Amino acid sequence: MINFAASEIGIDLTNPFGRVYYDRKAGVEDRAPLPLDTIRTVQAECRKLDDDLRWLVALVSDTGMRLAEAAGLLKGDLQLDDPIPHVIIQEHPWRLLKTAGSTRKVPLVGASLWAAQRVQECVTDSKFAFPRYNKTGQTNANSASAALNKWLKIYVPKKGTMHSFRHSMRDRLRAVECPADIVDQIGGWQTEGVGHSYGSGYPLDVLAKWIKTAA
Repeated sequence: MINFAASEIGIDLTNPFGRVYYDRKAGVEDRAPLPLDTIRTVQAECRKLDDDLRWLVALVSDTGMRLAEAAGLLKGDLQLDDPIPHVIIQEHPWRLLKTAGSTRKVPLVGASLWAAQRVQECVTDSKFAFPRYNKTGQTNANSASAALNKWLKIYVPKKGTMHSFRHSMRDRLRAVECPADIVDQIGGWQTEGVGHSYGSGYPLDVLAKWIKTAA
C-alpha cells in the first residue's frame, strides 16, 4: 500500500517495511476437516437429541455455513416451500456477513433440510430461527460456538470444531469433482478473477445437484 501511494503521487520513497517478512500462518490454529463417518455420527446424534442446539449443528453440517451465519438466520430465510428448498444467507442488522461474497443461497439437503424443517415446525414464538442466540440485538455467535464445541468434543477428533464442518464441505465437494467456482459459491468464498464478479452466479438447481452429490 505504501509503495502504491508513493507511485501515485510521484515521490521516491524507500518503504521501511519492504523487507519485513510476515508469516500468514503464525498464531493461526490449524482447523482440520472432519471425516465423513464422524459427520454422519454427529448428524445421527442431532436427530436423537432433536433440540435447537442440535438443529444448529445439523444445519451447518450439510451446508458449510459459518456458525454466525446460521445462528443469525430468520425463519423466513429458510425457504422450504420453494421447489428447491434452500437457505438465504444475507446481512441483517443483528448479524453482518464476513464478505460481500458471503451473500448467497444454499440448497438444503440431508441433515440441513431436516434441521430447517424442525425449526419451522417447533419455533413458533419468534422470528428468529435460533432465538436463544438473538436476545440482545446482536447474534451471540461466541455463545453458540462455546456451547456447541463443548458438546462436539466427545464425537470429533482433536482440534475438531464447528468450523470444521465448513472445511469438510469444501473437501466433500472436491471429492465429487465439483467445479471450483461452484464450491466457492456454495461456501461464500471469494473466487479469483475479474470474470467471476459478473452475473448472478449459478442457479439453485445446479448448486443442488452438486451439494446432493456431496451429501
